[in-house]
Amino acid sequence: MRVVSAARRRRLYSPVMNRTAITISIMLSVIMRGLDNTIANVALAHIQGSLSASQEQVAWVLTSYIVSTAIAMPLTGWLAGRFGIKYIFLVSVVIFTASSALCGAASNLPELVLFRVVQGFGSAALVPLSQATLLQINPPERHGQAMAVFSMGTILGPIAGPALGGWLTDSFGWRWVFYINMPVGILSAIGIALFMREGRPAHREAFDPFGFITLSLAIGALQLVLDRGELKDWFSSTEICIEATIGLLALYLLVVHTATATDRSFVNRELLKNTPFVAGTVLIFLIGITMNGALALLPLMMQELMNYPVLTTGLAMASRGVGTMIGMFFVARLINRVDVRLILAVGLVLIAVACWQMTEFSLLMDTRQIVMTGLTQGFGFGCTAVPLNMIALSNLPRHILTQGTALRGLMRNLGGSVGIPILVAQLVENTQAVHARLAEAVRPDNPLFRVLAAPYSFTAPKGIAALNAEVTRQAAMVAYIDDFKLMMIISIASLPLILLLRPPRPRARPAAAD
Repeated sequence: MRVVSAARRRRLYSPVMNRTAITISIMLSVIMRGLDNTIANVALAHIQGSLSASQEQVAWVLTSYIVSTAIAMPLTGWLAGRFGIKYIFLVSVVIFTASSALCGAASNLPELVLFRVVQGFGSAALVPLSQATLLQINPPERHGQAMAVFSMGTILGPIAGPALGGWLTDSFGWRWVFYINMPVGILSAIGIALFMREGRPAHREAFDPFGFITLSLAIGALQLVLDRGELKDWFSSTEICIEATIGLLALYLLVVHTATATDRSFVNRELLKNTPFVAGTVLIFLIGITMNGALALLPLMMQELMNYPVLTTGLAMASRGVGTMIGMFFVARLINRVDVRLILAVGLVLIAVACWQMTEFSLLMDTRQIVMTGLTQGFGFGCTAVPLNMIALSNLPRHILTQGTALRGLMRNLGGSVGIPILVAQLVENTQAVHARLAEAVRPDNPLFRVLAAPYSFTAPKGIAALNAEVTRQAAMVAYIDDFKLMMIISIASLPLILLLRPPRPRARPAAAD
């Protein structure tokens, strides 16, 4: 099979107009993926009502997408090496766009979850291949500008996603948060097909099918335990016991295979021997719990407990993206002047402070408190992103850098897929427990309830229902606060991991893109 040389690839990608067209095409896919990471969150309450789903079930719309993306992401490098970047990129955009249309047309929750799984598989390759393509079509002296363009694209999606999702849901219905991907995806696919020329890399990495299968089984089975455990009463259910057994057995086989494989294993052992990489990867996992947990919980809290319109919810949630953008610009100015570990510590402290501020939320607050905590937490996330990448990846040998990037992406997604069901399960359990405690005090002989204003009553059925609804609302608010406390504890517990990190060592600029 003919292999295109690096010199020929540079000649193929050299024309400025061609480079501009390719950049626009791939950035459309990056923005589309970034939008989809946040645009569906504000529509969850509407999806829940439209498809008659419970609070735990509607969370599958988020976790199914995150899990499938996590499973498929480590395959990106091997697939690109086997079939070429252009074809994998084009197929990924087509899958993502088509599955977005199917998500919008879903008639029930199982269909929506299935199509979100397919959408996640299409999403996995978009970001890593976008970075690789931008580095390939630009000479080394333009790599900084190319990565700046890429960063702006990744930031634009999370900023615009909540507000756009709120407007689309309010004006046209929740299905349009998925349909909006179609014109963007079609334009991106046409641009990639017309302007991007194929150049196959000379080196193809070996594929470890056993490692991939055991990793996929472990993630999938254990995710089912987390997603369905609350619904099935955890380990009193045969289904949950079977899923947990399969997941733990697959994880055990993966660990043994990784430790004993004579050839290359799916999880490279060199990565696991690098202390800064392992510590940074654990940190990105824990940060993923807090970041995705806030994005999943806050829209439901605002719409279900405070009756905020979906558009208001989206605008309030956009503050996190704005804070992240400000934080990244702040870090860019300090990154060469201050120890990156100090910047990382500041970011984690700000995330913890924002979670502490969220424990002061009440049913009587206005959107200003939500916006301010969103800005603080977003700024903290912005302060952690670049330092974590520098510390964890800059100390890796170049021949395992791509594998390290894929594994970090996997762990970041797993943080969200593990954190969301845990937080939602705690939310449901605590709501029930607090409701029971509050209901004990709501009785006619309690002096606080001797005089009840309309619509509450101890005698009329409508009054009793209204009283129960208010008790449930108060109990749910307490349960949300308990979740925010857990997120704060996770953020504080992450701080000691910084002691295992060390500043990145200088790396010579490569002569050509990887």
